[in-house]
Amino acid sequence: MASTSAALVNGLGSSAFLNGGKNAQILLSAPIAARTAVSPKRFTVAAAAAPKKSWIPGVRGGGNFIDPEWLDGSLPGDYGFDPLGLGKDPAFLKWYREAELIHGRWAMVAVVGIFVGQAWSGIPWFEAGAAPGAVAPFSFGSLLGTQLLLMGWVESKRWVDFFNPESQSVEWATPWSRTAENFANATGEQGYPGGKFFDPLGFAGTLKNGVYIPDTEKLERLKLAEIKHARLAMVAMLIFYFEAGQGKTPLGALGL
Repeated sequence: MASTSAALVNGLGSSAFLNGGKNAQILLSAPIAARTAVSPKRFTVAAAAAPKKSWIPGVRGGGNFIDPEWLDGSLPGDYGFDPLGLGKDPAFLKWYREAELIHGRWAMVAVVGIFVGQAWSGIPWFEAGAAPGAVAPFSFGSLLGTQLLLMGWVESKRWVDFFNPESQSVEWATPWSRTAENFANATGEQGYPGGKFFDPLGFAGTLKNGVYIPDTEKLERLKLAEIKHARLAMVAMLIFYFEAGQGKTPLGALGL
């Protein structure tokens, strides 16, 4: 009896019954024994692929100008913006993403430094180089030497690591640490080293028994947030340059 009831329910849920017509009438008028022989059709539900995000959402078509075929949406913040076709070559695309990331990080630091520096000293950011002592207790020579030595050292290692990943994770990586793990890439992704040294607060991972374990979900969310803020900061710096050409400052433009 249970098997007969189940067969009847399956028959009522089949496309033959739901679509009506002769098939439904035959199904209802047939004896119960005959209904058990009616096998329901199987339905296959396929999830549609998420559409690629566009930098002009309201426009369809346009070929590679609107929807470049070489941008598949796999990069964080990829909205298909490459009107000049700079990323057609995968090697160049990787390099341009690295350059965008580094310039964006410097722009974010610069924007904060411009606001804080002027609020602290009252000196416009484009005049701070003439009086570095007003912003920080260092002379121009010491600042220049520090930047050339430290920044040059770090940037040279980043450059080498870009073309030869993990090559800089060696015992002599840093003079203040003999632990190669500090400079190792804990996430396995270029530009996002993570680990105890680069993610000490554990924003994109956790420490378990002294071992850094990256959190993929957190990392992807932070990568998208970072590139969005980085692009906004680069646009802000461009505006600051135009303001400086007119002798204005960001705080002055805000009336502060």
